Amino acid sequence: MKKLFVFLLLPLLSFAQEIDKKEWKQLFNGKNLDGWKVKIRNYELNNNYGNTFRVEDGLMKVRYDASAYPAFNERFGHIFYKDKFSYYKIAIEYRFVGDQAIEGPGWATRNSGLMLHCQSPESMGKDQDFPISIEVQFLGGLGKGTRTTCNVCTPGTNIVYNNKLDTRHCINSTSKTYDGDQWVRAEVEVLGDSVVRHFVNGEKVLEYLKPQIGGGNVSGHDEKLMSEVKLLKEGYISLQSESHPIDFRKVEVLNLCGCTDPKATNYKSYFVKSDNSTCIYKKKK
Repeated sequence: MKKLFVFLLLPLLSFAQEIDKKEWKQLFNGKNLDGWKVKIRNYELNNNYGNTFRVEDGLMKVRYDASAYPAFNERFGHIFYKDKFSYYKIAIEYRFVGDQAIEGPGWATRNSGLMLHCQSPESMGKDQDFPISIEVQFLGGLGKGTRTTCNVCTPGTNIVYNNKLDTRHCINSTSKTYDGDQWVRAEVEVLGDSVVRHFVNGEKVLEYLKPQIGGGNVSGHDEKLMSEVKLLKEGYISLQSESHPIDFRKVEVLNLCGCTDPKATNYKSYFVKSDNSTCIYKKKK
């Protein structure tokens, strides 16, 4: 009887696994920068000055050729994906390589980041340094002491941390230090304007609440965008060029908003926000 029960259960388990298969969307195709927009400080939108953002050997690379960057001159850059996101997980696999650009700021050595809930690239000022956003700060070890990664920084924003509004620009995570040129997988769970969680190689290292417009540490922006404090429910994502070469081999997103009706063919148990207008049902014969 027990064997019969297991035999009957197997198809159901297989069906459940098929329904709940996580559908990660690859934002970087490994071939080119299709779907991405570049904004480098002091240059117009989509002027990829000096071929700063490029694709080589299946990797998205950030580079500072000496012919284009005889000095860095605070030409901070960001590459934005074309779509907005609200409830989702995003995973980035990155590694720092090589030497910093000439005259790059000391704090930017082995420093880059993933920007969440960004303003649109079209709304950035020509000389704006960073988008109004929440930054998941990537830091590489310097071969001496502790240097955590997947910290949080807040250009033009604030967060609630440990149940109170925290206006510090950066807050460290509890991650390990990653020295050298090793690959690191950073994963972030973003639940609209409620909770954001950072993970490094599968381990949770930071959590905070209520990302919101209203902080400092951004310049060259349209002041109207900062005219009122408001929660950030959605926005664009971008990757940084902050003067140290970095490679990205994977940029993928898992949508967490969708059909939560188990009767639908596109139901996913891992959705945390319902949008049953997207539900698809089998037609009755």
